Amino acid sequence: MILTPACVSYDQWRAVYEGAAFTLDPACRAGIEESAAAVARIVARGAPVYGINTGFGKLATVRIEAHDLATLQRNIVLSHAAGVGDPMPADVVRLMMALKLMSLAQGVSGVKPATIALLEAMLEHGMTPVIPSQGSVGASGDLAPLSHLAAAMIGIGEIVRNGVAKPAAEALVDAGLAPLELGPKEGLALLNGTQFSCAYALAALFSAERLYRSALLTGVVATEAAKGSDAPFDPRIHTARGHAGQIETAAALGRMMEGSAIRASHREGDERVQDPYCLRCQPQVMGAVLDLLRQAGATLLIEANGVSDNPLVFAETDEALSGGNFHAEPVAFAADMIALALCEIGSLSERRVAMLVDPALSGLPAFLTPRPGLNSGFMIPQVTAAALVSENKQKAYPASVDSIPTSANQEDHVSMAAHGARRLIGMAANVEAVLGIELLTACQGCDFHAGLTSSTVVERVRALLRADVPTLEDDRYIAPDMAAAIAMVADGRLVACADALPGIVAA
Repeated sequence: MILTPACVSYDQWRAVYEGAAFTLDPACRAGIEESAAAVARIVARGAPVYGINTGFGKLATVRIEAHDLATLQRNIVLSHAAGVGDPMPADVVRLMMALKLMSLAQGVSGVKPATIALLEAMLEHGMTPVIPSQGSVGASGDLAPLSHLAAAMIGIGEIVRNGVAKPAAEALVDAGLAPLELGPKEGLALLNGTQFSCAYALAALFSAERLYRSALLTGVVATEAAKGSDAPFDPRIHTARGHAGQIETAAALGRMMEGSAIRASHREGDERVQDPYCLRCQPQVMGAVLDLLRQAGATLLIEANGVSDNPLVFAETDEALSGGNFHAEPVAFAADMIALALCEIGSLSERRVAMLVDPALSGLPAFLTPRPGLNSGFMIPQVTAAALVSENKQKAYPASVDSIPTSANQEDHVSMAAHGARRLIGMAANVEAVLGIELLTACQGCDFHAGLTSSTVVERVRALLRADVPTLEDDRYIAPDMAAAIAMVADGRLVACADALPGIVAA
């Protein structure tokens, strides 16, 4: 796979996250060389230029002499590598490195071709630096985590390769690579940017898309378990309102119920006039989720293909212009949108679980057990789902509305995109568990409709689950059942049960 800076697609970024090999479009090489040459000419002029021959942040007024420029760049990496907390997941680190590579390769950051080459080589050899996950406020860039990346490139810190962590200098030598010698501007170029926040947000977006699709499947199975109606999925209803996500979601739900004998069994003579909102309003809620995820995706795709360094070097005029592209407010807003979407996917799913275990609402045996009282059935899995949904609500408070001044008030407004994006991984895991619980309860509910089959898609879902988890007749140790169902959501087997489900990239 060849990646062209500024032109990488959503599907290509997802492939990178999932470990696909790629090479940098060679057409960008000339621009990289021209940008590095421009920095050399700026240094030769001797005039003060931020980040090249001055201090950083509040110390920008301090002039640095030519003989100290290499030390200046090394010092910024060492002093800014101040992260704390658990290490980033390796797949997120890889994505962050690819984002940084694509940004630097656009030829406005002033880095040498050797710097680009080392990043490429580390990715090719599967080398991921050990990077603490806490310490960035999302402006001036993701300084601490990106400094740990830069530190590994100069042979300091640790690098993981083939699952083994080694001192960075040793790991580089083992791979036949030499530590980087930083030139003017290069330390700053490596650690300035939004790639940490953007990598986490993109990773969460990929998960959120899968969870949106998974929830359509669990929702359809739950509708069948409750003998709900497919009338709310009629396209005329949704065309009248006009939201694209709602229209596409309703169409997908309707398709997945086609040919169901369970639905046909109560099409006539059903005394219920309307289903509860958790069934009837699936197109409206999940359609809004899809629209929100697409909006977040559009923002993140622009960010992933942009340059968030500072200053930017324009070789045609030999200018280094200071700005604020490192401010991650767009990423913070996108992360907050993804958090809201994850909350609502889980919330609606939990409500369907609660409906199914309640005989007054579902018409099924209490807690979906044939012998309630002696058995508790799915009583406590619903409690677990409720706990996870509540936890996600607490985590969904908008990160972007918070700010705290840093760098002696030089950096007086920050985005908090880093933790806004980082929290999403845990929120997505919570939603996976809620959907896994719904998968169990919805299939159990359908089992009470013996002799009636559902649609092709629903029967495929039921067969998937029942291959690993038998129907619950009497209480048993329920944790392994839950783990098996959650794994089906997490690894994509559930989504594979249906074709052509809506996604971030509109059909």
